[in-house]
Amino acid sequence: MEYFFLLLISFLSNLFSAFSGGGAGIIQLPAILLLFEISFPVALATHKISTVLLGLGASLKFFEKSKPSHRLLSEGIMIGLPAVIIGAYSISFINENLARQFLGLLILLVFFLSFTKSHNQDRTKPNPLIVYPLLFIIGFLNGSLSAGTGLLYTLMLTKLYGYNYKEAIGYTLLVVGLFYNLVGAIVLYLISSIDISILPILLLGSFAGGYLGAMVAIKKSNVLIKSAYQLVTLIVAYKLLF
Repeated sequence: MEYFFLLLISFLSNLFSAFSGGGAGIIQLPAILLLFEISFPVALATHKISTVLLGLGASLKFFEKSKPSHRLLSEGIMIGLPAVIIGAYSISFINENLARQFLGLLILLVFFLSFTKSHNQDRTKPNPLIVYPLLFIIGFLNGSLSAGTGLLYTLMLTKLYGYNYKEAIGYTLLVVGLFYNLVGAIVLYLISSIDISILPILLLGSFAGGYLGAMVAIKKSNVLIKSAYQLVTLIVAYKLLF
């Protein structure tokens, strides 16, 4: 029954994550810890590997008919991936409780900022002095805490690049969900270990949930997706703070 519940939780959390742009770890990671007697580092590494298929499944659907921007991909990979590696290796030196409180406050700020208008409605190239430090911070937090960083990336795309929420979430699931999580998973595997017994279930739930979530998101309005995004940011902020 534990494996069945884990599959169900993994599928639903990743489905909603693909629809709203993040938050799978807030549900899936605690479920792993509650249902199975494994340590936090092992649970985090196992969860991280499974979320790679969330990014893959959702990206396949989001970009089924159009190619992603090479500029966004190159910026996200060149600036963010080194930060992911640094964050993953520094996890043992970070006070986890303080870091989660800080991230919770940051995502709460994201919730309020999501109600403001885009600063780049013409979609001109944003200032690299603003974008590059943000990408590095998002990558570092993704590697070290693995909670809510997709929400930060989505907000950056909507406010600084001028994308709507549906477009931004597609890029979030590709850059953060696939590339950042893949590199973070590899590093965490090298410095920790994974639980092979539950990994296939998580991979199945993540891929199926990600693909179907993206399918639903494509058919729904941008207003509904933005509302789902705002709801998830509020839940994630509350979970991290309390």
